[in-house]
Amino acid sequence: MSDLDFTRPAQSDVYKSDVARQFFRDNGKPQAVAAGSVLFVENAAGKAMYFLSSGEIALTRGGKPLDVIKAGEVLGEMSVLTAEPRSATATARSACEVIELDGGAFLGAIQKTPDFALMLLAILIKRLRLALVMQKLGKGQATTTIDRLPTSGAVFDSDLLNDLTSNFPGHPPVYQPKNAVIMREGEAGIFMYVVIDGAVRIVVNDNVIEVVRPGGVFGEMALVDQSKRAATAAAATDCNLLAINRNDFMRLIRTNPAFGVSLLRALASRLRNTGRR
Repeated sequence: MSDLDFTRPAQSDVYKSDVARQFFRDNGKPQAVAAGSVLFVENAAGKAMYFLSSGEIALTRGGKPLDVIKAGEVLGEMSVLTAEPRSATATARSACEVIELDGGAFLGAIQKTPDFALMLLAILIKRLRLALVMQKLGKGQATTTIDRLPTSGAVFDSDLLNDLTSNFPGHPPVYQPKNAVIMREGEAGIFMYVVIDGAVRIVVNDNVIEVVRPGGVFGEMALVDQSKRAATAAAATDCNLLAINRNDFMRLIRTNPAFGVSLLRALASRLRNTGRR
């Protein structure tokens, strides 16, 4: 089960705690937290994220243990990214040092260091992979009517979508007929996809868990952590997709802050929705 422990930073060369520390140090404010102090409270508005420099912080939900954050890790990012209330309470298990970074400062910092978005993506993806595994172990109920399924919000607005398509003049959107399988669970991931028009079903454990519509994305997880596909995707309707390979994906992350922030918000929302299911 240690492979599924999402309380640890992503086990890849993407997340580096010293780089994360420097990012927060350059843009945030150090803060001492006494043992037993509450850093943030479940269901409260979340206006800041934190890097834990030393000590341990316990996360609880509804009074029940959820996670233990250790030195070198990031916490509190979900509420900042999704603009939703905190999903847990954070309490210092020991005297701690944290670096606080508020939401506005984070957006400005990403503008200066856009590739830090890749590190946060790695954290969210590791958590999402675990949530999907736990969903497989549970009892899911298949739904066949796509209008009743969770729908991913548009990751990219019209301006960014137009910017993306213009970035790849030699790679126009690819047409996929209804029911065509675009990627399969367990395969290696070569591309991520942006839905230009139509709709795509995301399937885990033979259950359709999400429908991706225009402006939405899928397949990005495998490009970040280079692990196998966590889900199968098939065209729910005739659709057109923009395929982006890993080299182009990494270039976009490092040169287009809006691209990285949009993906972070989408993954954070997907992780919350998966946890609710």
